[in-house]
Amino acid sequence: MIGKAAAGGVVETAVILIVAAALWFAPAFAGDYWLQIGFRALIYLSLAEGWNLMAGSAGLVSLGASCFVGLGAYVVFGLLNKLDMPPPLALALAAAAGGALAAFVSPALFRLRGLYFTVGTLALAELLRLTMINVSLFGGATGIFLAQDPPDLPALFHCALVVAFLASLAITFCARTRASVILRAVRDDEDAAAQMGVRPFRVKLAAFALASAISAMAGGVQAIKLGAIEPYGIFGLQWSIDVLSMAIIGGVGLRLGPLVGVIFVIALGELLADYPEAHVAIAGVILIVLIRFAPRGVVGLVAYQKLASRRPATA
Repeated sequence: MIGKAAAGGVVETAVILIVAAALWFAPAFAGDYWLQIGFRALIYLSLAEGWNLMAGSAGLVSLGASCFVGLGAYVVFGLLNKLDMPPPLALALAAAAGGALAAFVSPALFRLRGLYFTVGTLALAELLRLTMINVSLFGGATGIFLAQDPPDLPALFHCALVVAFLASLAITFCARTRASVILRAVRDDEDAAAQMGVRPFRVKLAAFALASAISAMAGGVQAIKLGAIEPYGIFGLQWSIDVLSMAIIGGVGLRLGPLVGVIFVIALGELLADYPEAHVAIAGVILIVLIRFAPRGVVGLVAYQKLASRRPATA
């Protein structure tokens, strides 16, 4: 079983490499509109990959994605403005800051389970937002402006592509190795996993820190593109809601779930761009219907239909 998973991981890694290499040359033939769409899709894909690892594999349903997106944005702006640091190094340090914050708050958050953990992550995001508003060192409610000119759109697209590529490789490693078995054991029954010799705190911490580091990097790239950040937007709950919706629509715990969810939600948003009220209503209805009739999302529904079609007919 492990051998098949490892072989699948090699194939999946090769596919990721080929797709990333092909997308690298997209700015040469794609217009600004498609680059904007691609940039947004790559940022959300990175966030959804991390969320899917936490919720689908480790059972940590979080509403704190906005916390780490905002943290990464402020760390990157601070490093670029104060130290004139190269953007790649600033993004790497933002990822380290995201993982460090996750490690710092995990002893308190992991005492909470289920819905209480979800509420705790939401409270953490709100706490960080209020800190940025009330501390003048961080620009207060006005926010911070980037001192240097942002890179052009192709360069930003490449940055988002690198972040999504690293996130996909990391999640593939977690999904195609022994780590996936350990994560699922903790997700299904934390106490039983502990009796079998698994250390649930360390397993959950690894998933939480990795997802937080990915979110912080994605937030840093988004901030560079904006050129200006303020607490109400960069720490907005909409980040967490969008990521959760994409993962649920695609399929929580399924490898292709984040990708399918991102494509579905962004395509729906573009089709209904002139009707924002209808967009919110339709997206909500789709989400409710999927949760009720297809809890495994679009990917899970398609896989079930294929499995059902292969079953031999019985009298």
